[in-house]
Amino acid sequence: MDRKARSLALLVAGAFFMEILDATVMAPAAPHIAEDLGVPPVTVNVAITAYLLTLAVFIPISGWLTERFGARRVFTVAIVVFTLASAGCALAVNLPMLVGTRVLQGVGGALMVPVGRLVVIRTTAKTDLVRAIAYLTWPALTAPLIAPALGGVLSTYASWRLIFLVNVPLGLIALPLARRLIPDVRSDAPVRLDRRGFLLVAAGTAALVAGLEGVAEQHPRWPLAAALLVAAAATLAFTVRYLRRTANPLVDLRILRVRTYRVTALGGSVFRAVMNAIPFLLPLLFQLAFGWTAAQAGLVVIALFAGNVGIKPVTTPLMRRFGMRPVMLGAVLASAAGLLALASLTESTPLLLIIVVLALSGTFRSIGFTTYNTVAFADVPPERMTSANTLMSTIQELGAGLGVALGALLVRLGATFTEDTEPRFRFAFLALAALLIVPAVEAFRLPAAAGNVVAGRSKPAGNRGGRTGT
Repeated sequence: MDRKARSLALLVAGAFFMEILDATVMAPAAPHIAEDLGVPPVTVNVAITAYLLTLAVFIPISGWLTERFGARRVFTVAIVVFTLASAGCALAVNLPMLVGTRVLQGVGGALMVPVGRLVVIRTTAKTDLVRAIAYLTWPALTAPLIAPALGGVLSTYASWRLIFLVNVPLGLIALPLARRLIPDVRSDAPVRLDRRGFLLVAAGTAALVAGLEGVAEQHPRWPLAAALLVAAAATLAFTVRYLRRTANPLVDLRILRVRTYRVTALGGSVFRAVMNAIPFLLPLLFQLAFGWTAAQAGLVVIALFAGNVGIKPVTTPLMRRFGMRPVMLGAVLASAAGLLALASLTESTPLLLIIVVLALSGTFRSIGFTTYNTVAFADVPPERMTSANTLMSTIQELGAGLGVALGALLVRLGATFTEDTEPRFRFAFLALAALLIVPAVEAFRLPAAAGNVVAGRSKPAGNRGGRTGT
């Protein structure tokens, strides 16, 4: 791998690091942000959700923009937008302004990473591709380890606004590097953008988020929230119908006919939503119920992501030894048990036991994510891999964003049963555990031989246990 290719991969990895950092750094700082902006702490979830769902909405058009305007231009504009939006977040004087600038951050992030990854894949020799992908993978492992501590420490001992200003010097460094390293990859004949599909997806997602946030408010406006949720359901149902019938859709839903892909897209999305609610809820539980500082909460939450990273080398041997379905089902059931353990935590629980519970929860979360990501493309034909990857990236971001919104909603619903803080979070964790019934059933119904080939087992998936394809 030559120096320029390595520098390009590291540049894209840096952009990926910034995107993931901003997806996870806010949770420990939420009480400080809420106090400064004059809103309830749980309400700050809308700023996290807005960022993640903006990623989901704009990822599908990143490829088209690259083909139409060129990778260098799109990537550099994305860095500028992300950097300016980060400065805007730091200057926010109220929650609507913070949410608006977080949406702009999401736009920049949605264009930075997919475009950069596409350039790396297209311009790297096949013999160097594994090493290049390794460079792109490390931010996904290291950023979640750094983010909770960074958010907690800065908000406790300095200011929460610094968690966004960290991006500004990184963006200023990345901008000239992008202009020098990113090749002008584009298409001579770009396909036409499905504008109607894009607008429908954006409108349906926005209505869904607004409706969920309306329910989660301290004083819910039920008629408005109900109207938004009904509008979201109707819009998204029409969107699905449209995308299935149009000739060149924004995302190709026909790929959901592949059974192993569908399990990841549906059951895996529920699993991802539940698991992404946990890192949002834990810092709030530790600060609001246990009386910890943001720095203490952020440092302890590292245990969750340490378990996530530590089990990575073992996950592939587990899938190879036991098969995809047992490992997937085991991860889901163990994650449900982990949520029950989280629900049992109290202020008097020994710190060491809390750390062990978080580490185990992170371990099973990681096994589940890896299993779903591995089986997703097991039976997808090569010619449909691009559209399948775009749809899966969109679904994963939607799951992550809706998981945070769901966590906030469940805490708010818990307030209808008790005014005490700790039981509200206990209710949320128990409800999240119940939701894992969906991926558990999906995993149980998966053919026994599903994903055997990609897992490195001896027999192809079609030879044992039935079909895994369409």
